[in-house]
Amino acid sequence: MVETTYMTSDVLPERYGKVAVVMGGWSAEREVSLMSGQQIFDSLTSAGVDAHAVDAGRDIAAVLSDGGFDRAFLILHGRGGEDGMVQGALELAGIPYTGSGVLASALSMDKWRAKGLVSLKGIATPEAFEVFTLEEAEQAASQIGFPVVIKPTLEGSSIGVAMVNQPQQLEPAFLEARRYGPVLVEKRMLGIEVTAGILGQEALPLVSMKGADEFYDYKAKYIADNTVYQCPVDLPESVATSIQETALDIFRVLGCRGWGRVDFMLDEAGVAHFIECNTAPGMTSHSLVPIAARQAGMDFPTLCLQILSDTLDMEESIA
Repeated sequence: MVETTYMTSDVLPERYGKVAVVMGGWSAEREVSLMSGQQIFDSLTSAGVDAHAVDAGRDIAAVLSDGGFDRAFLILHGRGGEDGMVQGALELAGIPYTGSGVLASALSMDKWRAKGLVSLKGIATPEAFEVFTLEEAEQAASQIGFPVVIKPTLEGSSIGVAMVNQPQQLEPAFLEARRYGPVLVEKRMLGIEVTAGILGQEALPLVSMKGADEFYDYKAKYIADNTVYQCPVDLPESVATSIQETALDIFRVLGCRGWGRVDFMLDEAGVAHFIECNTAPGMTSHSLVPIAARQAGMDFPTLCLQILSDTLDMEESIA
């Protein structure tokens, strides 16, 4: 079984110094980031941490340096914040930050390259092609076979994602996804969706989720009150443990650290297929990592402190 000690932080709040909760930014996921960041800010403040909400601009490294911040809790979602850009800027500025480093963030944000790297480890992932034109998308869908999923390669929060069950649905789905850059055409798995939160070197209890509509989209993730979450999941213990172990393998393969979330879809035979790795997943009232942490006996403020505590180990490496 996966080890589940879930060590919690016993660091005194003043040890963290002045903490920036970096949120917002300029990606398509800005609003989600602001929601996540507000909850983290409130929790850290309630725990006695000298936390400050900072809405990130492209001058974020200078803002944190000039502001005398000792560390940053990064809760930026999407491009410009979750893709290694801000991480690199903070490394140059010598400011410790939560979550994965530059390379792991960039790889995880790029669904196409993450799938390719993970597949080299022998981990199942749905057949997919990265495309740039409608003709390429049509060829990819024809080769894979319907149904397929159309999604931006470099976005999260289900932005621009569509389930395509028949050829006539392909063009509008592709055009919407293409607004955000390269497009992934991926075989659709017809089983349940499960996710494994990662905290340190441990996998949290699995969570499965189902929206009221066809799939777990942006509305189901952040707005709707009728999304159904299950934690622990209704899977045999051996299957759940295997998925947790695979999630940890994927986290290591991509070079991730600190915390994150690895998403899977099960096929009709019950085999879990890797979908993507999130290095700064949502921390809203509807989010999956907090749900898993609660199942593990960890409340939201404790979860935030545990994530923040990893920055203490980073101080020497970037000083």
